[in-house]
Amino acid sequence: MTFEVLTPAQIAAGHKADHILDTVKARPIDWTNIEDAKDKEVWDKLTENFWLPEKVPLSNDVKSYNNLPEAEKKVMQNTYGMLTLLDTIQSTVGATAMVGDALTPHEEAVYSNIVFMESVHAKSYSSIFSTLCSKEENDAIFEWTENNELVQNLARIQMNFYTDIDPIKRKIAGTMLEGYLFYTGFFTPFYMGSRNKLPNTADLLGLIFRDERVHCYYTGYKYQKMLERVSAEERAHYKEMTFDYLLELTATEEAFLHELYDEVEWSELAISYSHFNANTTLKYLGYEPLYPKDVCHVDAGVMGYIASDNMENHDFFSGSGSTYIVGEVENTTDDDWDLSLIHI
Repeated sequence: MTFEVLTPAQIAAGHKADHILDTVKARPIDWTNIEDAKDKEVWDKLTENFWLPEKVPLSNDVKSYNNLPEAEKKVMQNTYGMLTLLDTIQSTVGATAMVGDALTPHEEAVYSNIVFMESVHAKSYSSIFSTLCSKEENDAIFEWTENNELVQNLARIQMNFYTDIDPIKRKIAGTMLEGYLFYTGFFTPFYMGSRNKLPNTADLLGLIFRDERVHCYYTGYKYQKMLERVSAEERAHYKEMTFDYLLELTATEEAFLHELYDEVEWSELAISYSHFNANTTLKYLGYEPLYPKDVCHVDAGVMGYIASDNMENHDFFSGSGSTYIVGEVENTTDDDWDLSLIHI
């Protein structure tokens, strides 16, 4: 089927495209009549957490960046190149597709918000590059990202699920990207920041991490709501699909982590952290962990960025980064770490 595209002049003159149905009724979104209270809860959290990279003083990290060993500069550059690509995919393909999959108009609004924030995240990495890196370094980062086979394979795996006609598969892919892949990518800034290297950059990534936790939680929740509409046999099928998909991702991701970190000898720490993130992502989807606890060690400095004391007490609805300029700083209370917010 081909659709007629009208120019603004034709529309102003009263022309109407032949594919517009006179029987279609447009409906405004009504936030006073909500079908799923989780939509409003997450919308409120996303808008409360709103931020822009221009408000984070990245220039304070210039001296720290210039003092980094070349190998650590390369790790930082390639990590953020990879994350830029994944955020671009999420904003232009993944979250955008999930707008159309929405079960409620309020879910559409939430995913529209997520689409925008993923674009903010991608822009944030460019803010890091433009502040800390030379033009030559910046160009090399994007060339590397476009030509690294492992990074491109991760992208292909995601795109294959996102472009499938099955909306439940897209929820699996969305949760895995927001949780497993993004979370694992944050190892670099949090490991470095905990050692007083690029601390302002680490705080900016902390703001992105805060967003991704909410996105991952919400998409996992919506996945479970979709499963309520299918048979027990289909639920078993999607569970098997989820674990197979994760194993396919981890095969490429662990090879990538070796390539990224072997020279600086951070590989084993990063892989152990990736196992931890895989289990966390499965929890968001409603499943049991894949990896035993003894292979899920998280470096203490990294854990300091993602939790108050341990993962079980970590609430993804947490506060803002320490170097973000806008807003007020207040001490946390016990309620800030209340896990009841993440119960489905």
